[in-house]
Amino acid sequence: MTKIDIKIFHEDFSSAPAEAFVTNAKSGGIVTFVGTVRKYTKDKEVLRLEFESYEPMAIKEMTKIAKQILIKYPAEKVAIHHRVGTLGIGGIAVVIAVSCPHRADAFAACQYAIDTLKESVPIWKKEIFTDGEVWVSAHP
Repeated sequence: MTKIDIKIFHEDFSSAPAEAFVTNAKSGGIVTFVGTVRKYTKDKEVLRLEFESYEPMAIKEMTKIAKQILIKYPAEKVAIHHRVGTLGIGGIAVVIAVSCPHRADAFAACQYAIDTLKESVPIWKKEIFTDGEVWVSAHP
């Protein structure tokens, strides 16, 4: 049985496939994190975000995160989906879904996944504002 679902999308996507993937009879807790494009960053109006990635390494690193979750937590399944390209306000950038027998572990595993992803996965984000742009969240 496959326990990990890792994907990078080049078009808009939803959280439904990740949530469907992690749903199973052994888990009483399913936690989904959905990261979306917000309209303001530090009082600056955002027009859009642009994500770039070195995809082979990003897939490898997201898979490593999911495998670590299966070791560190009593997780049944893990899905990590990320978008690259240009996203408008409200667009989904990342979805992480984790299922565990109990909710506390599912919350902790999901938190671990997003924090680790932001630190280690080679996906770069450019914020485009009304008055300029900036690259943020640079990773190795």
